[in-house]
Amino acid sequence: MDAYYPVVVQAVPGEGRTVYAYFTDGSIRRYDMQPHIDRGGVFAPLADEGFFRERLTVLNDTVAWDLSGHYDPANCLDIDPFTVYEAPAVADPLEDAG
Repeated sequence: MDAYYPVVVQAVPGEGRTVYAYFTDGSIRRYDMQPHIDRGGVFAPLADEGFFRERLTVLNDTVAWDLSGHYDPANCLDIDPFTVYEAPAVADPLEDAG
């Protein structure tokens, strides 16, 4: 059996400081960033709700925040895709949007 290497294709902000990560295998994971933000440090910019929501993107095949505004994969805050993939699987939150 081949091992699955998780690749995020879409990231959508959720309630509070959660992120919905859409993976190539079709699964959707809800990842809570609040514990990271509470620790501060490199995660401090994510405490700003506007920054959290507006800079959320996919870089390096995972959930990331564009720090420079140039979508530079070397200048972002990204979360290991294996870590995000371990978050709870959920239904698509966008199905009811519209």
